[in-house]
Amino acid sequence: MDDAESEAARWAGMPTWLLGQTAQHAARLVADGFSSVGARGYHYRLLATLDDFGPASQASLGRRSGIHLSDMVATINELAELGFVERAADPSDRRRNVISLTTAGKRHLRRLESKLAAAQEEILAPLSAEERRRLTALLSTVLDHHNRQAGVPDERWR
Repeated sequence: MDDAESEAARWAGMPTWLLGQTAQHAARLVADGFSSVGARGYHYRLLATLDDFGPASQASLGRRSGIHLSDMVATINELAELGFVERAADPSDRRRNVISLTTAGKRHLRRLESKLAAAQEEILAPLSAEERRRLTALLSTVLDHHNRQAGVPDERWR
């Protein structure tokens, strides 16, 4: 191999390339972990949102979880069939459904959190605890900046 071949391509050290490649690995690890227990990322996001905020309408869950309404119904149907969520008519507005987390859903959420923790550990294995905190803070700063520029509302805390 000559000197030109041993050097990395100019794009290989660019943050956008590194972020993209790392994101692909992270997504695969999470998807593999979730699929090993018959779940998907939407399942985790919906169950975690219900656990964090309590029973809510489908629209509210969509905003808080970042799941588009067109995917929300299918996700709720899947989780309801498994007994992880319950759907009931809202007593104040019968046209609207309120979704609740069941006891079985809480247990399933804990399984998913275990799979997610394993994926986090694997993707961040080469970093120290302090490096992990710094990386998370830096990525949050970049993402928050671009979300603000794009006018994306911060629904995480509502």
